[in-house]
Amino acid sequence: MEKNPLQQALLNLPDNKPEALVDDIFVPQLLNALNFELTERVPQYVTGESKKTIDYALRKNTESDIFIHSRLNPSILLELKGKDINLVAGSAQYHSTVKQLKYGLLDSNCHSVQWGIITNSAYIQLFRKHGKTVYPATPCLNITHDNIVEIVADIKKRIDHPPRALTVAIYNNKGGVGKTTTTANLAAVLSLKGYSVLVVDFDPNQQDLTKSLKIKTGKDSLYFYLEPKNKSVRHNISSLIQSCGLTNKKTGHSFKFDIIPADESFAGSDMSEDKLRQKIRIDGLNKILDNLRSSYDYILIDSPPNWRFFSASAVYAADVVLIPAKHNNIFSLENAAIAIKQFIPEVQEARKNGGPIALPVFFNGENITEAARTNAYKAIDEIIKQNVKFNLRPYFYPRYTPASHNRYIFELPSYAHIANAAFSCYPAAYKDKIACQYYLALAKEYFLQ
Repeated sequence: MEKNPLQQALLNLPDNKPEALVDDIFVPQLLNALNFELTERVPQYVTGESKKTIDYALRKNTESDIFIHSRLNPSILLELKGKDINLVAGSAQYHSTVKQLKYGLLDSNCHSVQWGIITNSAYIQLFRKHGKTVYPATPCLNITHDNIVEIVADIKKRIDHPPRALTVAIYNNKGGVGKTTTTANLAAVLSLKGYSVLVVDFDPNQQDLTKSLKIKTGKDSLYFYLEPKNKSVRHNISSLIQSCGLTNKKTGHSFKFDIIPADESFAGSDMSEDKLRQKIRIDGLNKILDNLRSSYDYILIDSPPNWRFFSASAVYAADVVLIPAKHNNIFSLENAAIAIKQFIPEVQEARKNGGPIALPVFFNGENITEAARTNAYKAIDEIIKQNVKFNLRPYFYPRYTPASHNRYIFELPSYAHIANAAFSCYPAAYKDKIACQYYLALAKEYFLQ
């Protein structure tokens, strides 16, 4: 039986071969299988003002723009390593390679890029870029002669049909850190910037998001669609969706986002956690949102505190997890660490596709003095020190390097109009200029490139 060119390339590449041979033997067959012609491949692509290069940039040609000539608006970046480099997920060389790819994806010449790939011909992983958010689209997969054709076909299918929405769970195991306020105001500023946004209130016991926006629950029940026996009608869930909108009389600007309100049938239910998990699968919300990801740019899930069915389901449905914390509340910091090192990896293991990932923690809604900031750093340093088996530093200090020791943490300041907006039943960012600036800064920190 004649071998596929990808299979033959692997046979021609024994272990421990350097990058040059992988580039010469494996990469041409990989790019052929991904359906990129020679004129749609630019080797050693300069990613931007940093003058750093990535091994390959790819983009389909158009009638008026041949990519190898214009080198404009790449859609995929490929970072290549030799077989002598260990790309097993979790290894130091793996983390270094992913960091290298992310630097390229976020550089100035790469705003148009939607995908990133790392490979050494023994392992391969696909990453999705949405705005400035980069997250795994597949796990880091071990390539073999038997699975290479199937793996590359799956990668091609994903690239050819990119999801429109970025799904974000706003979560901390500690209550009182401003998850609902963050969710509502992020939705407001993202819609203000022209993005289509869906918000999901998945905290049926508190229902704070639904109540704060004066949204009434509809006739249909979210619980109905979550039950596995009703999976065949999940495409009809538009009846659950309501609109939240407001017109600013001073500016004439109108803002709107959609919301799936909390389901009152869950509230006060005497159903135990075990019974709940028996009746509804942990991936139920994820399956529901699959029917909506092509209709929105962002889907934001307001998650309850604690680690029970609803919070686990929200995280399971997400691409990334945004974690608010308080600088003056050690329990919010410790619970953020628990979510990062324990709960999110549990979901990653269940999903088996590399996601979701935690975004760096931010300080939410408190004014911080230098003395208080120093105390927070001391508490975080101790949390990091106590968890040597899991490197928490990138999640608390995303700009830290051994040379700089940069302890930057994004801070969303306290502001009276943000808190008072709850009494007026609208997100503060809709009507208040300063609140809007604060939450726009939050959106730019994590999502908008």
